[in-house]
Amino acid sequence: MSKESLGGSAAGATRLSVFKTYKLYVGGKFPRSESGRVYEVTDSKGKWLANAPLSSRKDARDAVVAARKAFGGWSGATAYNRGQILYRVAEMLEGRREQFVREVADAEGLSKSKAAAVVDATVDRWVWYAGWTDKITQVVGGANPVAGPFFNLSTPEPTGVVTVIAPQESSFLGLVSV
Repeated sequence: MSKESLGGSAAGATRLSVFKTYKLYVGGKFPRSESGRVYEVTDSKGKWLANAPLSSRKDARDAVVAARKAFGGWSGATAYNRGQILYRVAEMLEGRREQFVREVADAEGLSKSKAAAVVDATVDRWVWYAGWTDKITQVVGGANPVAGPFFNLSTPEPTGVVTVIAPQESSFLGLVSV
């Protein structure tokens, strides 16, 4: 089969770039925003990097509903299982480290070495959080002294859904940190 029959030219025609348009991640799926609108994500010099969905109030409400629906399963999991899930996220980030270094460098205008430090710190943060899942109860919880023949014990437990907004100065590490 020749190149001409595949739609190309034998002389080596230039290809069009296929740009990624990101979608939301809600309830384990990747829906488009309700409005269908996007905004341009640019690097520190104003060069286009990607299109991101412009979410609406309905999109935010759908995300909260999905998070509340998933809350029972997450809060009912053992601390060990939650730690394994968080550690798996760190493994996946580590496996795609070079991609994240390139994207952080482009988006934030950092050198490759500084972007690598941000990505490494982000992976380390995930591992740190994973390690704390089965230890936080021993550190924060405990027996509280009370007057009389009673016991007062406290145990931290998941109580609800939160919204996270990443800071602008270090979006990747900042998102994981908050």
